[in-house]
Amino acid sequence: MTATYHKYILNFKHPSGTSRGVLKTKETWFIVLQNHGKKGLGECGVFRGLSIDDLPEYEEKLKWTCKNIHLGLVDLLNELVQFPSIQTGLEMAFKSLESENMFELFPSEFTKSKGSIPINGLIWMGSEAFMKQQIKDKISEGFHCIKMKIGAIDFQTEINLIKSIRKEFSSQDIELRVDANGAFSKEEALEKLKILSDFDLHSIEQPIKQGQIEAMSRLCEVTPLPIALDEELIGVFSKTQKQELLQTIKPQYIILKPSLVGGFKGSDAWITLAENNTIGWWITSALESNVGLNALAQYTYTKQSKLPQGLGTGGLFTNNFESPLQVKNGTLEYNISIPWNLKNLKAF
Repeated sequence: MTATYHKYILNFKHPSGTSRGVLKTKETWFIVLQNHGKKGLGECGVFRGLSIDDLPEYEEKLKWTCKNIHLGLVDLLNELVQFPSIQTGLEMAFKSLESENMFELFPSEFTKSKGSIPINGLIWMGSEAFMKQQIKDKISEGFHCIKMKIGAIDFQTEINLIKSIRKEFSSQDIELRVDANGAFSKEEALEKLKILSDFDLHSIEQPIKQGQIEAMSRLCEVTPLPIALDEELIGVFSKTQKQELLQTIKPQYIILKPSLVGGFKGSDAWITLAENNTIGWWITSALESNVGLNALAQYTYTKQSKLPQGLGTGGLFTNNFESPLQVKNGTLEYNISIPWNLKNLKAF
């Protein structure tokens, strides 16, 4: 078996704003396995500025991984605990190699075009007019769940936007989630959550920066609005650490980005612990290309969660790969009549 790695830069159609800054490009890497004429493809979706494995030696680790591919998946995953995005890419690549169809990693009704996944429509930060237009677009596209990035513009402007949505659409019509990406200070967070709770929101993601365990625990205890941990899960590797984090903070939800939490194996571990502690969960992409998004969607479908997932990011880029993934009426579908096109990926 041989393995090679390849860098690819995804270009955003529009600069996309979060409280951490504006995104114009997204770096990603691919691992290609070859064995007896068969190929396997996996995506290592490192997220610069967020991933625990955003390290100077990232490419060196990819090189080492490809050189030592003979060790097999189990040993490699154990060696790569500090590099969750490479773990994810390897899991995909091995599954892809072993599959009859290299793009069908988790066969199900979804991959037969007979099932779909409810997803949220994502509203990026920007001017009030830009955010309003996105909201109108998502509603007209048939989304029943909208997720708004907040925390970068004036809080009152964001409240006015949410108020304007609720004037037209009740929580029965549109489920609203907000994501602060850790933008609130621990001193002001509770007051802001009280204000937000007036608008019948589903939840808020990561209201304060990760790593403030005591403050987040207190917040989850008294919050009037369900809290979902996101960045808080990054870099928490062992089962004991995961258990301690959930039992200390006691969040209402956790959000799993497999590329940031150790792939499918890492996500499975979080899901088991969450369910044992009566904590809800959903899965979101970390801005992977359609190659990674395809694997995440297929994996997610097998979990049969009823909650809308965060998997609607495939249309954000100008140079994504054509794939069977389609967003229709607020759901993600797999249209088997649309072929894959990887001509932009030199390895293919």
